[in-house]
Amino acid sequence: MTPSRRRLTAFAAATTLVLTGAAASPALAEVPPDAPEQIRNGDFSAGTSPWFSYGTGDLGVVDGRLCTTVPGGLANPWDAGIGQDAVPLIAGAEYELSFDISATPGAAVTAVLQLGSAPYTTYASVNANATGTAQHFAKTFTASDDNPAAQVIFQVGGSAQAQTVCLDNVSLRGGEPAQPYEPDTGPRVRVNQVGYLPGGPKNATVVTDATDPLPWQLKSASGKVVASGQATPRGVDAASGQHVQTVDFSSFRTPGTGYTLVVDGETSHPFDLSGTLYDRLRADSLQFFYAQRSGTPIDGDLIGAEYARPAGHLGVAPNQGDTNVPCQQGVCDYSLDVRGGWYDAGDHGKYVVNGGIATYQLLNAFERTKTAETAAGGTALGDSTLRVPERGNNVPDILDEARWELEFLLRMQVPAGQPLAGMAHHKIHDRNWTGLPLAPQDDPQPRELHPPSTAATLNLAAVAAQCARLFAPYDAAFAARCGTAAKTAYAAAKAHPEVYASPTDGNGGGAYDDTNVTDEFYWAAVELWLTTGEQAYLTDLTASPLHTADVFEAGGAFGWQSVAALGRLDLATVPNALPAAERARIRASVTAAADRYLATLRGQAYGLPLPGDANSYVWGGNGNIINNAVVLATAFDLTRDAKYRDGAVQTADYLLGRNALNISYVTGWGEHAAQNQHSRLFGHQLDPNMPHPPAGSLAGGANAALQDPFVANLLAGCEPMFCYIDDINSYSTNEVAINWNSALAWLASFLADQRDAAAVPAPTCAVTYTTHGSWPDGFNTQVTVRNTGKTAVNGWNVRWAFTGDQHVNSYWSAQVSQSGATVTATNESWNAKIAPGAEVTFGLIGSTGKGPNPNPTLITLNGQACALS
Repeated sequence: MTPSRRRLTAFAAATTLVLTGAAASPALAEVPPDAPEQIRNGDFSAGTSPWFSYGTGDLGVVDGRLCTTVPGGLANPWDAGIGQDAVPLIAGAEYELSFDISATPGAAVTAVLQLGSAPYTTYASVNANATGTAQHFAKTFTASDDNPAAQVIFQVGGSAQAQTVCLDNVSLRGGEPAQPYEPDTGPRVRVNQVGYLPGGPKNATVVTDATDPLPWQLKSASGKVVASGQATPRGVDAASGQHVQTVDFSSFRTPGTGYTLVVDGETSHPFDLSGTLYDRLRADSLQFFYAQRSGTPIDGDLIGAEYARPAGHLGVAPNQGDTNVPCQQGVCDYSLDVRGGWYDAGDHGKYVVNGGIATYQLLNAFERTKTAETAAGGTALGDSTLRVPERGNNVPDILDEARWELEFLLRMQVPAGQPLAGMAHHKIHDRNWTGLPLAPQDDPQPRELHPPSTAATLNLAAVAAQCARLFAPYDAAFAARCGTAAKTAYAAAKAHPEVYASPTDGNGGGAYDDTNVTDEFYWAAVELWLTTGEQAYLTDLTASPLHTADVFEAGGAFGWQSVAALGRLDLATVPNALPAAERARIRASVTAAADRYLATLRGQAYGLPLPGDANSYVWGGNGNIINNAVVLATAFDLTRDAKYRDGAVQTADYLLGRNALNISYVTGWGEHAAQNQHSRLFGHQLDPNMPHPPAGSLAGGANAALQDPFVANLLAGCEPMFCYIDDINSYSTNEVAINWNSALAWLASFLADQRDAAAVPAPTCAVTYTTHGSWPDGFNTQVTVRNTGKTAVNGWNVRWAFTGDQHVNSYWSAQVSQSGATVTATNESWNAKIAPGAEVTFGLIGSTGKGPNPNPTLITLNGQACALS
């Protein structure tokens, strides 16, 4: 279940309602008998969707009526409710609201037609004294306001006794028939609205009925034709239902701004060609996490004055805070300080399983810089490169951001001495759902810890193990704390391997349920082995059937519910002591998956590595698309084969405008970009005093299942790529979430590293890295560099990165320095020149803790990767 799918059960509650009976209020308007119906599934013949509830038991259909249970003793009628969103109203139009209802043993119920967010303006209300016998109620009224997304709520709380409430024949007749929704798709020539890398692929899609190849022209900002050619007919694109042709203008490589593509009488949105195209997207996509921080004031000087706000959930009224949070009733008898972390998505919940994969991707984006030639040693993610308050502390800024969530994840661990000690609580969020919009500091709901789960515990084990090796060079104490937590969590999960989150635990927050945790066990074992080198973890990971299985799915290589591929990718990239043949097999599995994604990409007229069927366009599908691109990018890092880099680069085109809707899914990026994502924090669409989501925020994307009432009402029958609306009410297509933005941040960092995407040069050096001796806390290493090129090297700089806490203590035949895990050796005056075919050798003595000390897999000479021998 993705972060937004939870909304379908989010309002599930505990009262049983029945709508039936007769008691009409005085007529206020004349509504003709043939007036259009605005309520969907008001007779419940189609089940419970799109109805929701909050503060009640689960909704169910009993004898054709929608029923639920409501607990007694709720203070207010509005403390429990049953409702439907996205009900359209037209100012001045006449309506009749009617329903049948029963309540056993009996209760006062109010039906309210209202604005679905603060200040919850009431358009009409009906008071009903519901009894055990169904009665009919009706009221006519004239709508005072236009509202395409009003809300019907049956307020069923406030009774001293528990009730069973049932509804039937809910109706709102009046207004006008729903008009077909027609998205504004702009010009029929669809391009990456941001631009293209000069040496990379450059493709566009043209919507046209023409069957013969169309001529195209690439024009400069001044209107001059700089390139031309013929488009390729592609027939009907399955994902969009459009008849299309594609244009490939990759051979044009001149940097510039304001280019346009003209085909079939249509001119595209303007775009640039630049090797620095994605530098700011790297920073913007990571800025999202700072804006989502809980438990700290947000500094407007860092990310913009409109985003400044007080700390949320620290117990300052009206918050009840996260510093002393109790469990749900019956779960535990203690409270925990679980302040900090990131708000998961568009709500105020914090979830260990989704926090786990998002934290992993930030940590992995940094760890990639140790092994990827194009990453320049991680300088672009280093200290004082991002907009975080910790900048200037000699720690890479991306690690500082990841630490904000890591600290929260560590706090979610069950304390020693308690039942299930060492496991992690699955989540913490509001007791009931809150409305849109709502700034974190204004959230009045009680907060609750939910039961521990094996999945959450293994997420903690995996990312805490990552933390232990990556933070070791910067904060040994924090790294040790992470390492201890990781081992404790893994042991607790093995002791309790089948503790699953309830799929019905979805009131006030998402369920994030998962009953198959074999992938989490595999991932956690991999991370612990890479960090510790201990045989027990190697035994567990190699014994897992997933170790040799194909773990890369076509519709999404990995996600919060499917994490085996994370372990596979790390075994392929992080230096380790696997036998050479085994390591080769693992790397080959990554490139094989990348080959499949490339084949899929080439078969799609919009050029994305996702199949074109409706089942592939799911909740959070943009995250899945990016994660497939991550596999492509990783294959490039492993092989230096440009076809994989080009596939990852081309994937960005879809996200930034080359799609059926001609929209960039990233706020602030592109001529026509999403800006009304579903979020309580960024509710400008509903409250002009609040901001839009910050630049770099990724929308979930097209979802053919239409799992919220807003899009279900407007987009029934949509082709998969058209199943999206940039509206705050569409949580199933347009929410933000940390795991989608972590994927975007990873890809943006990769894209920025590619610069012009020039041809990959052949290595002109070879390195032998040999550890001649090691002891419990140290090692002796010798490095030989050979010039395999045709020209002499005059002055050299050799660089690599350690995996963890290794540190250089002494050296000879070079000047050696270390910053964090990165080691740089420069020549002495007497060995500065390396003639073709010649070599130089230098050595060092280092110290290390108890972790492994594998040979590095990337060593560069003057910034260029050398072949390893």
